Amino acid sequence: MTVDELKFDEKGLIPAIVQDAVTKEVLTLAYMNKESLEKSLATGETWFFSRSRSELWHKGATSGNTQAITEIKFDCDKDALVVFVKPNGPACHNGTVSCFAEGLYQNKEAVEEIADYQILRDLEAVIQEREINRPEGAYTTYLFEKGVDKILKKVGEEAAEVIIAAKNRDTEELKWEASDLLYHLFVLLREQGLPFAEILKVLENRHQEK
Repeated sequence: MTVDELKFDEKGLIPAIVQDAVTKEVLTLAYMNKESLEKSLATGETWFFSRSRSELWHKGATSGNTQAITEIKFDCDKDALVVFVKPNGPACHNGTVSCFAEGLYQNKEAVEEIADYQILRDLEAVIQEREINRPEGAYTTYLFEKGVDKILKKVGEEAAEVIIAAKNRDTEELKWEASDLLYHLFVLLREQGLPFAEILKVLENRHQEK
């Protein structure tokens, strides 16, 4: 498959859905022409075509919020792209991780069905945003600024609290302490640059081996 085989519209553009390679969150919808796509492929970072300014633009050129490309896929009609990236900062000019921050519709029953799993993705995304933006007064910001030793200490403390709660047969306390342990573990994974998806892959492989 080559760039020439893609179907650009009458203006020479093709829509590009930009998605976080780790959390799978949709970050933005932009447009590429042949030149910006070729620049993206050559540099490994996202380049787009601005319809309002009629010019190429390199995401993060002025803000520093670049997007390292991990993979680009095209749809069955070859007229749309999905660009998986590792963002180095917010995707939106408003400072949010994703441009899709506002809701229009939500099926509450369907959301509740996946909530048990989605909360882990949401937690990872929030921690990522905290590390990038470092909002003042946020506890997660405090942990990242203190560094790995502080984070490791908290993981150890929370693990000990989980053990104590379990030993005491206190399910209410165990529930809260386990939640604290998971949160701090996710902070540690982010500090180490290890996506939670990689942990899931290990678990999946172990399951298949059995």
